[in-house]
Amino acid sequence: MDRNRLLTLLEMAMMAALALVFSEIKVFTMPQGGSVSLVMVPIALLAVRRGIIPGIVTGLIVGLLQLFLGGYVVHPIQLLLDYPVAFAALGFVGIVRISHFTSKPKRNVAIWSALLVGVLVRFACHFTSGIVWFGEFAPEGMNVAWYSFVYNITYLLPEMVISGIVLSIVLGTAPQLLQPARNRLA
Repeated sequence: MDRNRLLTLLEMAMMAALALVFSEIKVFTMPQGGSVSLVMVPIALLAVRRGIIPGIVTGLIVGLLQLFLGGYVVHPIQLLLDYPVAFAALGFVGIVRISHFTSKPKRNVAIWSALLVGVLVRFACHFTSGIVWFGEFAPEGMNVAWYSFVYNITYLLPEMVISGIVLSIVLGTAPQLLQPARNRLA
């Protein structure tokens, strides 16, 4: 196995573990699942460092670990949508390669835009799951799609904002973390 591939696999494992730890440090938790935490930060950081495929695989690993460590399952498709597919979607942040942007403002815009893409795909997974399998929790007379939209945006939007702020701070204070190391190890 070549050195770069090994480093990428090691980073993926470390970022998945860090994301799992961050997912347990919650700002608030929603009643039927979902919470605001820093789980997105390691996945997004890895995705902008290594690309979309490592980002998707890391998100997939995080989703599976969350499922195994206490997921709520009502149907096999819901299991896929709410855990591995939803977190794998965060890997789409890797559509942006930070090294292509020379100015700090452009890098910030790129990170926020890519984070928005990843969160929108994750939102689509949770939204669909909410309509199909969790519509029974909607208050009487409320449209199920509207309920799923409001419920999921209530925790995904704050989580995206917090993650974007953390990633922007990292970009400003330690930009070397956003690019893979080259020839650092002998």
